[in-house]
Amino acid sequence: MTEKINESAPRPGKTVYGAALGILMLDTRFPRIHGDIGNAETWPFPVIYKVVEGATSDKVVRKGAAGLKEDFARAAKEIVAMGADGIGTTCGFLSLFQDDIAEAAGIPVASSSLMQVPWVQSTLPPDKRVGVITISKESVTPAHLEAVGVPLDTPIVGTEGGKTFTTTVLDDGSYMDFPAAQDDLVDAGRRLVAEHKNIGAVVLECTNMGPFARDVNLDLGLPVYDVVSYLTWFHGGLRPRRYKP
Repeated sequence: MTEKINESAPRPGKTVYGAALGILMLDTRFPRIHGDIGNAETWPFPVIYKVVEGATSDKVVRKGAAGLKEDFARAAKEIVAMGADGIGTTCGFLSLFQDDIAEAAGIPVASSSLMQVPWVQSTLPPDKRVGVITISKESVTPAHLEAVGVPLDTPIVGTEGGKTFTTTVLDDGSYMDFPAAQDDLVDAGRRLVAEHKNIGAVVLECTNMGPFARDVNLDLGLPVYDVVSYLTWFHGGLRPRRYKP
């Protein structure tokens, strides 16, 4: 007879209990509205946050995260010590550090929303492609894509030519103009499908795009996946649901 597992007896060695997902935060001050990865009310489960000091949006996106690898590795170890069983991050461009963070942490790591691209592609008909909306297309390099298995010919559009979204996040603005940011995301989605006629689903690279995923979905009539959908799936494995016998 299999020994019954006592779920009320948590594993020792943690500082924080009851939160399986740890999230490494960029060092930012812009408003994180509901639906943003950095708003704790976004999640239907508790999370642990750890700020990586000095890792600004500008440094990570526009400057290629130069010199920050060890900072993220160290923060990963610290958030594991706090109690995380899995780690996410607050920037899709941290795909560059996927292997480094995972090696340092010794637990599962979901560094980037871009990691969804290959498996979303596997759900589509053979004549359809996954398209990506990013906060800065000019900052996306082959290394960012290769690090998490994204094909280099993946259709990508950016929001950097829009009204407010890119500048608010990357320049750490004090106010998020929701309707204008909404327009930026919808406009980017329309450009994506106009430039690439075979788009069958969309992945939002930026972890601050979650509040606008439904708007893109309704406007395009296509499935839209963001970091919230990704880390919710990821958390499902860290804490599988208990069903009634």
